[in-house]
This record gives sequence, structure tokens and C-alpha cells, in this order.
Amino acid sequence: MKKTILNIIFAVTLITYSHHTQGQAHNVSAGYQKPTDPLVINNLEQWQDMKFGLFMHWGTYSQWGIVESWSLCPEDEGWTQRKKEHGSTYYEYVKNYENLQKTFNPTQFIPEKWAKAAKSAGMKYVVFTTKHHDGFAMFDTKESVYKITSPNTPFSSNPRANITKEIFDAFRKDNFKIGAYFSKPDWHTEYYWWSYFPPKDRNVNYDPTKYPERWSQFKNYTYNQLNELTSEYGKVDILWLDGGWVRPFKTIDPAVEWQRTIKTEQDIDMDRIGTMARKNQPGIIVVDRTVPGKWENYVTPEQAVPDHTLDIPWESCITMGDSFSYVPNDNYKPTKKIIETLIKIISRGGNYLLNIAPGPNGDFDKAAYDRLQEISNWMNINESAVFATRPIAPFHIEDYYYTKSKDNKIINVFHIQENNKEYVSTNQFEFEIPNTIKIRDIKLLGSKERIKYQIKDGKIFINTSKNKSTYASVFQIVLI
Repeated sequence: MKKTILNIIFAVTLITYSHHTQGQAHNVSAGYQKPTDPLVINNLEQWQDMKFGLFMHWGTYSQWGIVESWSLCPEDEGWTQRKKEHGSTYYEYVKNYENLQKTFNPTQFIPEKWAKAAKSAGMKYVVFTTKHHDGFAMFDTKESVYKITSPNTPFSSNPRANITKEIFDAFRKDNFKIGAYFSKPDWHTEYYWWSYFPPKDRNVNYDPTKYPERWSQFKNYTYNQLNELTSEYGKVDILWLDGGWVRPFKTIDPAVEWQRTIKTEQDIDMDRIGTMARKNQPGIIVVDRTVPGKWENYVTPEQAVPDHTLDIPWESCITMGDSFSYVPNDNYKPTKKIIETLIKIISRGGNYLLNIAPGPNGDFDKAAYDRLQEISNWMNINESAVFATRPIAPFHIEDYYYTKSKDNKIINVFHIQENNKEYVSTNQFEFEIPNTIKIRDIKLLGSKERIKYQIKDGKIFINTSKNKSTYASVFQIVLI
């Protein structure tokens, strides 16, 4: 099968913890393998039309307000540092971390509230962390007692205790595509971090080739949990698999620093998993992120936006605050920055998966709801230029970004002011247009003014009198 080789350098525009840009990043330099299943192709096309999604990292770790899972990892990196008040030794820390299960009781959990706010902001799909690297399942798995529905967890007595099911059901009712994030590595199970050996880093702590029966147990454990998620939770559209160090050894990219730490075979048999997932959910998109091949149906730059268009499906996952997980008083990005990032991403053909982390009480910070409402106000005016669009040359020149409608009847031109703290409504615009187009009309979205324009030397010159745009101005060029 033909593979497209991409040499991509990411322009990292939004950075939080270094582990999110280096610890799990990939350079998307390997070959992308286009799906051949018509149902998957159709699902991907629909997903590419959606443009804007909600990502949620949530688990017991929210009670400490720390980075998700990574403090359990015995690597000496900034994102794995442990606070002494949570344990003076590594093993004391791990015990106290695992005991967070016994106090996790997010009684303000109302997923319909999230779905309403996300839908209003124009989000069309959701990806939720059903299980992160720490192994705590936010669903009612039969494979482990380390889960939200265990009697060891106070929230288990709540009628909405099966959090994953409740989230999927609530968002599905609002017509979201449903994405299940799932960590392939599991730092809690004996099948991955065997207590006979101390963990050394993020990888499996024994040699799977030397202990094949134990590795086989881990593969079955993972397979069974993914079978549960794709057969017992209604329609699931995306299986978003994280933890790319669990991979066939032959797929390691030595150009990526963290992949050079993988010293042994960790083939989890993605053919078996993917085939099962597609049997349970025909047409499901599988994202075995950072592992090139038939099961990485789209690529996922993390906390970064590619600096040019890509000819494959892709999605930037970026935090609204500084952290993927809940941190008290997090530094939430201004709405202007979020909208500018959305415009950059869609002009380059990607989707924007914006992460908001629920807190230990089961709700978002007020600041997150405020951002979503402000995005909603802008989206209500400009959504026709965002959804079901594709890139078009010249893509991006200075403060102008371009998209087109799928039927090629409209060109959308976004004007931003990236260097300004606030967007200053301007009345004069000057931007390039493709030489071959013939214009029927030009509209400024949000304005009833009849736009007057001139064309000279491949540029359009526009003067307006009633531009009241916030965050970004959007022109729609209607073609003959």
C-alpha cells in the first residue's frame, strides 16, 4: 500500500508541561496509511467537518491538583516530580496516590451541563479519558477493582457512578461524536508493572520476551477492557489510544527522544484489538497515536499546531489552561487566543481538540464556562466559515487565514490581530485572493452592511463602516 512521507516541523504555539510536548510528542514523519474501509472513510470525513471537539482529562488525581498519572513514573523529569506532603518515599507516595480512590466523590458531576456549554461553543465531538496511565478506570470494568464503581470509591453509591457511560450518554443526546481515550500502558496492573521488579521508567518493567505468559495476560487484560468500552457503552465513534511506547519494537522512531527509551518489544497486537473494535463498532476511527500504520487513522500533535497544511487527517490537542488535568486557579487562555488557534488549525486542514479538566467536585471552573460562552457568542455569528470547510491557497498571509466550503462555492477569509491583547475592530482590509476566482458577492459575517470592494493586482481592498467584530473578522466571498 502506498505511503505518504511527511516531513513536518511543528510550530509549537501553546506549551504547558514539557512532558506534553516532548514526553509523548511525535514528529509525524512516518508513513500515513489511508483507511480502505468505506465506513471508516465516511466517519473520518464527518469528523473532519466537525473541526472543534472537547477533550477531558479526569481522574482521582484531580483531588491533589497534580499532573495526571505522571508523578507515578520514576523518571527524573519536570512533569514526574512528587510533592513531599504526599509521601516522603516513592512507595509511600504510590500508596497514597492509589488511596485517592477511597476519597474520590465528585458529587457535582452533571455531564449534561458540560454538553450544553460545549455544544453552544460549537464543539461537535468529545474525547474522554476512560483510563489514564495510572490504571484507574472511570468505567465499570470487570477486569479490575481499581475503578470508579468499586465499593472502595465513595462515588460508587451514586446512581451516576459509571462516569464514562453517563458522559457518553449525555453528549450523544446532544449529537456529539463520542471518543474514548484509553491508555495502553497501565501502571497499576501486575501485568504491566510487575511488583517482582521496581519500575524503572514509563515502560513495562520486565522483558515480555522473557516472560511471554505475563505479557500475554497484559494483552488479554487490555483487549478485554477495550471490548467492554466498545460493546457496552452505546455508539463509540473514536477509539483514542495513548501511551505510544506500548508498540512493536520495529516501529520505534529514533528521531523522537522518548521513543529511544523503549528497550524491549511491547507489541500489544493492534490487529486483534482493531478488528474487535470494528466488529463492535463498524466504522470506528482508531487512533493508535504515534504508531504509524493502519491503526493510526489520524495524527495528533500535542500542544502544537503544524506550521502548514497537511494532506492527512489530523487534530491538535491543546489545553484551555496550562494543564491537561485539574489544577486549582489554572491559567486559562484568553478567548481571543483560543479562537485564533481554531482559525489557524482549520486553515491548515486540522481539527482542534480543546481540553478542559473537571475538578474533584465534578465540575469545570467558572473560568472555563466563561470562555465557552464567549466562544459561543463568536461562533453564533461565524460558524458557517468554520464547519465543513477545507483549506485553500494561499492558506495564510500575515493576519489573514483562508478556508473554503466543501462545494467550492464560498471562500472564507479570517482576519486576526495576533499581537494585540484585544481585537480592535477595523474598517479597512486588504488581502490576496486566488487569481482564478469570480466573485458574486462579499459578506462580513455579523453585519448587514453591503460590502464595497475593489480588486487590484490579485488583492481585494475593502472598506466597511459597521464592523463590530470581536476576536476576529470573517469575510465570506461568494463565488459565481
